[in-house]
Amino acid sequence: MPHLTGDVTHRAMLASINYIDVLKSASAIELAVLVVLAVASAWSWALILMKSLQLRKARRESVSFLDTFWKASRLDAIYQAAQQLEGSPLSRVFRAGYEELSKLAQHKGGAEGAMSEKLGGIENVERALNRAASAEITTLEGNVSFLGTVGSTAPFIGLFGTVMGILGAFNEIAEKGNATIATVAAPIGNALLATAAGLFAAIPAVVAYNSFVARIKVFDSEMSNFGHDFLNIVKRHFFK
Repeated sequence: MPHLTGDVTHRAMLASINYIDVLKSASAIELAVLVVLAVASAWSWALILMKSLQLRKARRESVSFLDTFWKASRLDAIYQAAQQLEGSPLSRVFRAGYEELSKLAQHKGGAEGAMSEKLGGIENVERALNRAASAEITTLEGNVSFLGTVGSTAPFIGLFGTVMGILGAFNEIAEKGNATIATVAAPIGNALLATAAGLFAAIPAVVAYNSFVARIKVFDSEMSNFGHDFLNIVKRHFFK
């Protein structure tokens, strides 16, 4: 029975917390910390949503592109299909390689067999593929570092707000000369809200950051493998 009574009392205390009063009684530093964390959290969630949609579209269109690439028999047909798959990093890498290959073919009047006479022809195609892959990785990684920054710094920002709040509470207690539980609990509880806000901002950011980095690494590996496959095809058919 005492244990049950304690649980009821604890729930009643939680339910009685008035966060508006907590904010009103917070110091300027605590309010500034809470505002910074609120902005960081809101921006993190917006980035998480946008990046999730971007990577999901990239995955869906990349699967479609690879299916087209391995089933088609002509590069120009693949190129036309790739133009419709703007969200796929693989399709843009292919287009970069194909466009460089087309330039080399035009330089030699379209004679595919004579293309091997152009010094560095295959190296030009390879460089085009590598540049495109690097550009795609940069695009995929855009704003992901912000999530890592929020995940690593938000707890410390919240802790800073808590420490400053506790210092202010102790200074107030020292001035009043009254250190009962009633006078200590409220200001310290208010100060701990900053730590909770820091964790609230950091945890989703860290989880999303790790997930996005892992998914981008998969795209990086796929683009590298695709580049090698495309170069092998080009060597067999255009640089004999």
